[in-house]
Amino acid sequence: MLKPSHTPPSKANHTEGLPSLGVRLRHARKVAGLTLKQVATVAGCSESLISKLENDAASPSLAMLHRLAGALGSNVSTLTSEEWVSDEPVLRAGERPVKRFVKRNKDGDIGLERITHLQKGGLLQGNIHIVAPGVASDGLIEHPGEEMGYVLAGSIELIIGDQCYSLATGDAFHFPSNLPHGYRNSGSIEARILWVNTPVTF
Repeated sequence: MLKPSHTPPSKANHTEGLPSLGVRLRHARKVAGLTLKQVATVAGCSESLISKLENDAASPSLAMLHRLAGALGSNVSTLTSEEWVSDEPVLRAGERPVKRFVKRNKDGDIGLERITHLQKGGLLQGNIHIVAPGVASDGLIEHPGEEMGYVLAGSIELIIGDQCYSLATGDAFHFPSNLPHGYRNSGSIEARILWVNTPVTF
């Protein structure tokens, strides 16, 4: 199960005992009235993988989780949420939850540090993507919406459609989310990217 990396601030209301990712996936599939085969076909994976995920016997990559969420008519936040909810408008440094997703190679992983609260009906979502050197997103994804970002540290190769852009610290980007997109940390240090999208996707 994907967990925040630390305990949120005392003012936050953190709900314990939430169901695992596998339980949420199975519940979402049953609510949608879909079979394992139907979800697997839309998500582009095997029925066996869906079964393993639902039984918490495997962990999805960030991109696979996104495809599963789309197949189930949901989003990553809803499926993985162990989020603290607060009416405070400020999220302090060192107090924001970070979710780390399955490693793409031996060198590291991808982390998402929340900079917006998870809110029912929210239209905007922001994260800091933390990408280890040599690590890439698992293929390209596409979905409705719009996104923008700013490279806080390090460098990445950003793929949008059939174009690849080399971005360094201080560079920014903005594109419609229906274009296939992904990224790779091609540098030698950790990359940190402020990433904002609408509607809520991750």
